[in-house]
Amino acid sequence: MSNDVDAKTDTDIEAKTTEKEVRLLLYLWDMGGSDVKRGELTKRLKRKKETAADYKDSYQQLEEDGAIAVSRYKVSLVQPKGFQMLEAGLKSEAFKFESQIGAKTANALLKWIREQAMSAGTVGDGAVAAGKTGESAIEQSSAPKAIASYDQFKQVALDVYNQLNRDYNLDDLVPIYRIRRTIGDRVSRSQFNDWMLEMQANDIFQLMGGEVLNVTPDQLEDSITPPVGKLRYFAKLVNAEA
Repeated sequence: MSNDVDAKTDTDIEAKTTEKEVRLLLYLWDMGGSDVKRGELTKRLKRKKETAADYKDSYQQLEEDGAIAVSRYKVSLVQPKGFQMLEAGLKSEAFKFESQIGAKTANALLKWIREQAMSAGTVGDGAVAAGKTGESAIEQSSAPKAIASYDQFKQVALDVYNQLNRDYNLDDLVPIYRIRRTIGDRVSRSQFNDWMLEMQANDIFQLMGGEVLNVTPDQLEDSITPPVGKLRYFAKLVNAEA
């Protein structure tokens, strides 16, 4: 009987750890996914009677798994691993919230469902496909499709730009690295650069440099350096109709 109790305890601990990790990834994604202050993320994670120490192992495990990157006091979601682990966690039958969730968590889930549906097509199209295959609309739409053309990239980039600008009050200057990381592995690094530069040539975006404080090497790497000229760190919308 002792062995049964021990086994059940181990399973419960594993389930709770998974639940914490999924919530950590979901909240990190919802908060922008890049350079999120660890203190603010942990504050959102903590429930009654929990402390920051309760999430130390979750941060460490996700970092070891390559899902997140922790630098000093900031945390970023690593693409594609972090996205894939969040997707798998939310779809797992073993995952469940251990306590009542609030409006922020519910809204984060709604945002996730809508964005995954948008990535794979409209929600209506997903529902029709689900009816034909027997899969849920979320399962149909959860894996973002690769971007195959400039026109498709242009629309995705504009959607991402507008979302980041709106959600994080970026005053029309959206860091290029945030656009790149949000789009993720749906497009190669070189193709992302080429199409962003093409959008600038077509007077849709103005890619801007300038002095930037507290920038990290990986943020610079995920910006754009054109064939001629200096590094471009920000994108500014010029004309969405071009």
